[in-house]
Amino acid sequence: MSDYKFKRVLLKLSGEALMGSKEFGIDPDVPQKIAEELKPAYDAGMQIAVVVGGGNIFRGLSGAAAGMDRAQGDNMGMLATVINSLALQDTFERNGMICRVMSAIEMHQVSETYIRRRAIRHLEKGRITIFAAGTGNPYFTTDTAAALRACEIGAEILMKATKVDGIYDSDPMKNPDAKKFDTITYMDVLNRDLHVMDATATALCHDNHMPIMVFNLDEDGIFDRALRGEHVGTIVVDE
Repeated sequence: MSDYKFKRVLLKLSGEALMGSKEFGIDPDVPQKIAEELKPAYDAGMQIAVVVGGGNIFRGLSGAAAGMDRAQGDNMGMLATVINSLALQDTFERNGMICRVMSAIEMHQVSETYIRRRAIRHLEKGRITIFAAGTGNPYFTTDTAAALRACEIGAEILMKATKVDGIYDSDPMKNPDAKKFDTITYMDVLNRDLHVMDATATALCHDNHMPIMVFNLDEDGIFDRALRGEHVGTIVVDE
């Protein structure tokens, strides 16, 4: 544990990341790779919380754009995150990591109901704790849920795994001259409209001095390196 810079972290995963090479749903190889990335830190006694999106199954905004009621679409999206959370739990446990799923929407047959003090106790006992169903409210993204839960459990950093290796001043997939930031402030993220996380999530982290680390989880060993304090990706901090 002494080799790690952080003791308690929250990892935010996108639902799309779970698709892997598929066009929909979950590629079993992806949760397995995530489990392998987290295992060394778990074995060392790190306290790890996870929030995963549901975009690989359903996205409320897409439903709203197609004419669906936004609140109804978001409720469906929150249920999609529960499916992803259960898939991650199954994979983590098959890799020897004790795991609990806590849902913001009550569904006692498949998960525990989110209670802040109980969540912290799970972490203290060394259980990976996955927070499902977003905040339990429509109109809030899983980015905002991740920021909220990170603040509630007293995480030392919010780590967001993306498809790119950090934050750029423009889309590196479209602009080969895009400039990567090693560090950037919350206000710069908001003012530049960089879409690291949605504005509500970024503002919540800013107000509560919650640093955000953005990195590409596809790089082997990057989660462990980040926890050891190596500079990977981009870090969002105060002024």
